[in-house]
Amino acid sequence: MLRAATPGRVLSLKGRALRYLSQREHSRAELARKLAPHAESDEQLESLLSQLTSEGWLSDVRFAQSLIHRRSQRYGIRRIAAELATHGLEACDQSTALADLDRTEAQRAADCWARRFKQAPQSALERSKQQRFLLQRGFTPEVIRLVLQRANQTVSDPGPDEHPG
Repeated sequence: MLRAATPGRVLSLKGRALRYLSQREHSRAELARKLAPHAESDEQLESLLSQLTSEGWLSDVRFAQSLIHRRSQRYGIRRIAAELATHGLEACDQSTALADLDRTEAQRAADCWARRFKQAPQSALERSKQQRFLLQRGFTPEVIRLVLQRANQTVSDPGPDEHPG
């Protein structure tokens, strides 16, 4: 809960909004939801949100970029897109923000896999466990297949200093 700036003083609606925005980026829908109980009317709330957007304090694009930056090392594009949708972002805002992630999806999945699993799966049970882990993180089945194929190739191909026999 927000505290007033001084004892006995209640923050204005704009003051509350700026306090929320100073802590982290918020989507328009998320900020509206947080401020609604404190607004006198829907018109007052909508007016404030429009003012904050026009002044550059509130930006759905900046929020999407912030969320993507925070989540991209641990999650795949499908999970991030689903989270963006829960924050009320338009489909066009999502596709623009997610365009860069698509190019790095395989590498991010490989990094996520390597942090969790130190070796390629040795059995069907281990393979399914690793696949489920990456699926729950929001990576696509195609990317997961690629990551696990590379892991198996790394294990089966001896390095330049490792000669079999």
